[in-house]
Amino acid sequence: MSQIEIAEIIEQIKEEIEVDANGQTKASLRATARLAGVSAVAILKTLDSVNLQPSKLAQVLMESGFEAVNLTEWRTVGIPDMAIAIILEYYAYEAGRYCTKQARLVCRSFNTIGIRAWIQDKLGWTKPVTDNKTGMTQIQLLAALAKHLAEQEQHLLRQQQQQTEILARLKAVEVEQDRVNTPCGHKYSVVGFANLQGLEISVKEAGTKGRKASALCRKQGIEIERIHDPRFGKVGLYPESVLIEVFSTGQN
Repeated sequence: MSQIEIAEIIEQIKEEIEVDANGQTKASLRATARLAGVSAVAILKTLDSVNLQPSKLAQVLMESGFEAVNLTEWRTVGIPDMAIAIILEYYAYEAGRYCTKQARLVCRSFNTIGIRAWIQDKLGWTKPVTDNKTGMTQIQLLAALAKHLAEQEQHLLRQQQQQTEILARLKAVEVEQDRVNTPCGHKYSVVGFANLQGLEISVKEAGTKGRKASALCRKQGIEIERIHDPRFGKVGLYPESVLIEVFSTGQN
């Protein structure tokens, strides 16, 4: 789970969060579950458990000041932001084997400014200006942080892709250098070597000689390079000295 994927999830649940005129925010049961990286059923069971035997998460919520009747109402009216923060922290660090990496990542993203400020920003709510306060707001800080994290992740992905391409090019150079520098000469496929020598060879005979060449390479500790051939699929490339020995035996 990456910051980019978290941003996609947040955009998907935007319609399931709301803020009132006073800035109080809440999210639907489903949206809360998506943020925590768990199923909506898991959250629903927590809310329903208050009427029987409260689950560990339900106990944590009630110990934080929420009453059982509140948890029951959340099924239909939505979950308040302070409760969402507790749920996220629970699934990030306290749920044991039910902890999710997504909950931890979301917690880290929201901890700098708070989930209420994030929801306010997503719904375009702004606090009425009463003072001549200046400086960056919490929402601006969150936006800057989210942009910075996404840019960092994209930069890392580009670096990894470039590194993979560089390693592939280096490998190709090493293979070509091996062709030129190897004391046993250039490497050829069985059919390629036969054509070079002006010899006709059947598919069956090529297979037999290929197996013999492979055995000689293994015996001498020579790595067998394999390339794609449109007629035979993958074929081996063998040193010229090995192929000379194979063909000179006169055996199929």
